[in-house]
Amino acid sequence: MSDGAGPFAAQADDLARLDSSSRRRRLVRQAGVDFASNDYLGLRASGLLADAARAALDSGVPLGSGGSRLLGGNHPEHEALEADAAAFFGSESALCFSTGYAANSALLATLPQRGDLIVHDELVHASAHEGIRLGRAHSVSARHNDVGHVEDVIAGARATGFTGRAWIAVESLYSMDGDRAPLADLLALADRHDAVLLIDEAHATGVFGNNGRGLADSISGRDNVITLRTFGKALGCEGAVVCGPAVVRDFLVNRARQFIFSTAPSPLMAAVARAALGIVRDEPMRRTALWERISAAERVLSPLGGVAHGSQILPVIIGEDAPTMALAARLQAAGLDVRGIRPPTVPEGTSRLRVSITLNASVADIERLGATLAAGQVELQAA
Repeated sequence: MSDGAGPFAAQADDLARLDSSSRRRRLVRQAGVDFASNDYLGLRASGLLADAARAALDSGVPLGSGGSRLLGGNHPEHEALEADAAAFFGSESALCFSTGYAANSALLATLPQRGDLIVHDELVHASAHEGIRLGRAHSVSARHNDVGHVEDVIAGARATGFTGRAWIAVESLYSMDGDRAPLADLLALADRHDAVLLIDEAHATGVFGNNGRGLADSISGRDNVITLRTFGKALGCEGAVVCGPAVVRDFLVNRARQFIFSTAPSPLMAAVARAALGIVRDEPMRRTALWERISAAERVLSPLGGVAHGSQILPVIIGEDAPTMALAARLQAAGLDVRGIRPPTVPEGTSRLRVSITLNASVADIERLGATLAAGQVELQAA
C-alpha cells in the first residue's frame, strides 16, 4: 500500500486537497432508483436492444473492429449506421465515432482553420474545450445563451480586420442546467455573418423533435449546420455520429486525428445503434411516458429549489460543495440514486443535485424523491 510518497507525491497531495474541499471524485456503482443516468428512454437494458445484439451476432457481425476505419476496421455495419443516421436526422452525410467526446473534440480541433474564430457558449461540454485547445483557431467564450454577445464578438472581430470563418459552438440542451439554446436566433446570426453553427445534440436526441430527432430537427440539413448526435444517452447504447455536408465527413476522414488514429467503433454496437434509431422512431409512447414523469418532477421539485426548464434534466442548486454531497449521500442511502455535481464541472458556487428523469423511475419514485429531499433539506438547515 502506497503512503503517497515517492514519484506520485504531487498527485497524492492534489488528491488530498480535493478531499479537503469535498471535491474528490470516486467511482460509485449505480444502486437504487435511477435519477442519475442519461438513459432517458429506458433503452439500455431493454429486451429490444438485447434482441438486436443477438440477431447481429447470429448473422456474423463481430464484436470488435480489429483496427481503425482506414486500416481494415471499416465494416458494413458502420456504413449502414451512417446511412441510416443521415436519413433519420435529415443530413447529407454522417460519420461514426466511438464516443461523443471524441466526435466533439474532433470537430473543433479539425474543422476551424488557422485564422478562423470559434465563439463558444461558456457552458459547452469539456469535449468542446478539448477540441478548441487542440485546434489552430482563435476562440472566445460567449455568455450563456446570449445571442447578442455572440454577435458582438463576431462583429468586433470583423471590425478589426478578421476575414476568416466564424464558428459558433453550442449545446442544444445543456447537460447540467437542462435549458435550451436559442437555435433559431443562432442560425439567423450564422446566416448574417457567413458562420457555421456547431450543435451538440447529445441530450436532446431521442427526447425532443419529430420522432426524437432532437432540437435541431428542422435545421439539421442546412449547409452551415453541423450536428453531433450520441447513442449513449437516450438511445441506450454507445457511440456518436457527426451529421452534416458530405465535404465535412470527407475532411474529417482525412484530417481528424481522433478518427484516423482510433480503433473503429464496435460493429456490433453499430448494429445495435441502428436498432435504437428504429425504436425511437417507432415508439413515441416512450417519449409520452417520459414527459409525464418530467411534469411530475417539475411539480414536486420546483418548490424544493429545482430549476425547471421543460426538460428531463432538473438541477437542484445547493451552492456549496459539502452540503451538496451530504444531501446526495442521504438520498442514495434512501435508495434514490442522485449524484452531486461540483466545480469545475459547474461554475463556482453552483454545486447541485443533478436530477435526471428517465423511464427507469416511476411517478411514485419521483414523489418519494421529493419527500426525502425535503426532509434532508430540513436536517441540513438545522445542523
